[in-house]
Amino acid sequence: MTEFWEENFAEKQEMWGLNPSKSAELTKDFFVENAVKSMLIPGIGYGRKAQVFKENGIEVTGIEISKSAIELAKKNYGSSLNIFHGSVSEMPFDNEEYDGIFCYALIHLLGEEERKKLIYDCYNQLASNGYMVFTAISKGAPNFGKGKLVAKDRYEFHEGVKIFYYDLESIRAEFGNVGLLEVQKVNENQPMFLIKCRKA
Repeated sequence: MTEFWEENFAEKQEMWGLNPSKSAELTKDFFVENAVKSMLIPGIGYGRKAQVFKENGIEVTGIEISKSAIELAKKNYGSSLNIFHGSVSEMPFDNEEYDGIFCYALIHLLGEEERKKLIYDCYNQLASNGYMVFTAISKGAPNFGKGKLVAKDRYEFHEGVKIFYYDLESIRAEFGNVGLLEVQKVNENQPMFLIKCRKA
């Protein structure tokens, strides 16, 4: 995966533009409403997900596997973003507890054990009464069921990218023990779920 993302960011640069995704906007509103002051973004990319939170007074820390993406983030947003270089599978990178965690379009790229580890690693870095929000691709996506089946509901449509497609049942199974609050449908380029959890 490191090589895949490094090549993509090196070659395509800001491939999704600089405007925040719809999920980032919705999560920003949710975090502001719940007085989140510090947050972690695993898979921060080149920083477009961070800006909308920073503009609302939230301190942002990120984790990113691609050095090229980190360089782009510094170019676009200056050195005010604290980004750890490495894979989310190596979490935690610090001993901080965050009020909020936003994990956008990352969880569905992982295998079952990696997904479980990421969810619990994020939950463990949440402060009490903190919130974590994940976006995950849904079975309503046009590519669901296409390509090579690699595990239940997981397909390799593009070489090197294996995607797990979520439904409400798999969301409840994976997030049910980490304070699952609400599941919302959101349409980005693909139909996604916005999964909100709270740490009691």
